Amino acid sequence: MTQEEQDPTAQDPTAQDHGVPPVRELAPALEAVLMVADQPLDATGLAATLGHPVVEVEAALGRLSAEYTAQGRGFDLRSVAGGWRFYTRAEYADVVEAFVLEGQPARLTQAALETLAVVAYKQPVSRARVSAIRGVNVDGVMRTLLARGLVETSGADETSGAHLYRTTTYFLERIGVSSLDELPELAPYLPDMDDLEDELSAWAGTGVAPEGDPADNGGPEASEPSEHDSEPTT
Repeated sequence: MTQEEQDPTAQDPTAQDHGVPPVRELAPALEAVLMVADQPLDATGLAATLGHPVVEVEAALGRLSAEYTAQGRGFDLRSVAGGWRFYTRAEYADVVEAFVLEGQPARLTQAALETLAVVAYKQPVSRARVSAIRGVNVDGVMRTLLARGLVETSGADETSGAHLYRTTTYFLERIGVSSLDELPELAPYLPDMDDLEDELSAWAGTGVAPEGDPADNGGPEASEPSEHDSEPTT
């Protein structure tokens, strides 16, 4: 056995100088780095990290992407916005969706998702108005959404002084859109705010404390409990 066969780095002197894998180890090194990346990585940055020429890194990334496609892997390596990152393949979206929405024990309840949807389409909106739309007290659910960073306060109503709520940028990130303009057209199916005055008046007589009052931890009989044990998967 020759010295080169015993010592792989002997075939690539730069590997000894820079302490990086030899050229033939470039592909698995790229896979390892990209596997833990939380954002797209460009070829220049990868080349600097791995100690290989940019042209070689770009070629290796292209080969890996083509190999995954040819092999029918469930994941894909894509060049997006000037960087490379692993993504699940589109044809397996239903499997991923089933896992995320049903296979995880910690997720938002149906009540929380419905409340979040009302806030998303009617924002900025007061808690009392959300309660009127849903027909139940949403104090506990709103506290959960606030704690999870999915909604936030957005000033106060000029007439009633009640706190107004809106969705956060974290909410947009979790559902995969850039702005509220990209939300599905569902708003027409929700009641108009002008049609809720009678309902709000009725709620005022149920004993629900005004918004912002410390006593508002209580509520009418038809209320939903706090959901502190739930986690968002939106």
